[in-house]
Amino acid sequence: MRLTIIGSSGSFPGPASPASCYLVEADGFRLLLDMGNGALGVLQRHADIYGIDAVYLSHLHADHCFDLCSYWVARTYPHGGPKPPIPVYGPPGVADRMAEAYGLEPDPGMRETFDFRELAPGEIAIGPMTARLDRVNHPVDAFGIRLEHGGSSLAYSGDTGACDELVELAAGVDLFLCEASFHDHREHPKDMHLTGSEAGEHAQRAAARRLVLTHLVPWNDDECTLSEARTTFDGPIDIARSGAVYEVGSAALKPV
Repeated sequence: MRLTIIGSSGSFPGPASPASCYLVEADGFRLLLDMGNGALGVLQRHADIYGIDAVYLSHLHADHCFDLCSYWVARTYPHGGPKPPIPVYGPPGVADRMAEAYGLEPDPGMRETFDFRELAPGEIAIGPMTARLDRVNHPVDAFGIRLEHGGSSLAYSGDTGACDELVELAAGVDLFLCEASFHDHREHPKDMHLTGSEAGEHAQRAAARRLVLTHLVPWNDDECTLSEARTTFDGPIDIARSGAVYEVGSAALKPV
């Protein structure tokens, strides 16, 4: 699998990155993990937006889903007529939530452009990839995902506080894309996000091969987040940067 970081900014777009969005490719199939605000513009640097085969929305906070509204416009009104519907996987209620976000009536909402499929814990196929899903610890219905293909594996936390489900999803993965929104030395709400050290602890417990820290809030110091993660994880760690590419499952397993 090939992972391209489209956006890694947490809560709102930063000066160097849109909000959360990650492109995963396998056997020519292109899956977007989340589509936060600002993502569609940057996505066009890395892929044909009409070549996307499916979208997965980890949860329905704006910084993870609102550019699906722009993508709906792009697929509904291009020259030559609407593009064929593609699957959009999301938490229960995703179709109505996205219609509401754009001010559409729920019926049909965006259903003529997207084939909405509601998430539940368990295993499904997304294109050629096997996906394992479980709920994670966030104030709204939110899912983490593990993707496997051809002997390679990656896990994506979405947004979450500390939880055992995340460790299980990331067990032994080649690459663990994990949120690290908070700093240890500041007070923060519980059961919402992870600090760098908590992300590292989850990766260590999971025995992940590589940790990539994401959902980096613009007002935080990324180097501080990285330093905190290094206190609890003894494997290689990267900060997710917009435009970085990883060949997941390769011997090097580092940005290319």
